[in-house]
Amino acid sequence: MTRKQRWTADLIPDQTGRVFVVTGANSGLGLATTRALALRGAHVVLAVRDEEKGRAAAAGLAAAGAEPGLLDVRRLDLADLDSVRAFADRMRAEHPRLDVLVNNAGVLAPPRTLSPQGHELQFAVNHLGHFALTGLLLDLLAASREPRVVTVSSINHRQGSLRFDDLAGERDYAPMAFYNQSKFANAVFGRELHRRLVATRSPVRAVLAHPGYTATNLQTKDTSGLARLVLGYVGNPLLAQRPERGALPQLYAATATDVTGGDFIGPGGPAELRGAPTRVRLSDAAADPATGRRLWELSEHLTEVRYPDA
Repeated sequence: MTRKQRWTADLIPDQTGRVFVVTGANSGLGLATTRALALRGAHVVLAVRDEEKGRAAAAGLAAAGAEPGLLDVRRLDLADLDSVRAFADRMRAEHPRLDVLVNNAGVLAPPRTLSPQGHELQFAVNHLGHFALTGLLLDLLAASREPRVVTVSSINHRQGSLRFDDLAGERDYAPMAFYNQSKFANAVFGRELHRRLVATRSPVRAVLAHPGYTATNLQTKDTSGLARLVLGYVGNPLLAQRPERGALPQLYAATATDVTGGDFIGPGGPAELRGAPTRVRLSDAAADPATGRRLWELSEHLTEVRYPDA
């Protein structure tokens, strides 16, 4: 895969018979991802916090040509670990296997808010909820043929670090700094998951992706004032690409035949802001095994979800 190949959603292989879970599937990148998969025959579970919005999204997809019987709307509030467990239990009751999990949903730079379990909201939604969800669905993934976990990080992971002594922002909360922390955690998790799956000889492939700079309601919905102004109302019109373009890296990560575990897929254009999907570099800090082990152990403790030992 190179930038010259200009991979698009038209090149997604036929997905008939394969089951996907896409978190945050009712808008933005999640909706664009779901649309592309559904139009290629995939059975997609739209994992959404607001079921009414999820049903509206599914109806729009059906009107666009997706098979309605292959679109399931299920409630998932990633901020609440009880909701994550309930979603996983329902998946296990309804499906004997899961082919691909796309950890897409996220929040960006809200005022300081705590999850029901007392974690800072961005860390809870963007990282801990997806960490728990992946662990709880790992047995369904392992029962599949060529299963994958795609975790969506960001260019901003390169600006992030883990504030292990103040993960909840009690002493010094800054919305964008804690967003960067959560996206750094996504990157660390994706690489550490790959290591552990290889060590346990799991058939599941862990892949990372990022969308570059993409215009979605993430920049305007819950974002605090300055970030909303800079990102949503200035940056989006001038620099951002459409969700259909921004979703291509995660679609490539989820479906392309040449993807291997541990790959990081992002846009191939200048500064990785836009462009066709290509393999991009994970920051050295995010790839550090010691950081991966520390975050992993902490995440198991905070979520009470344990993965197979590796």
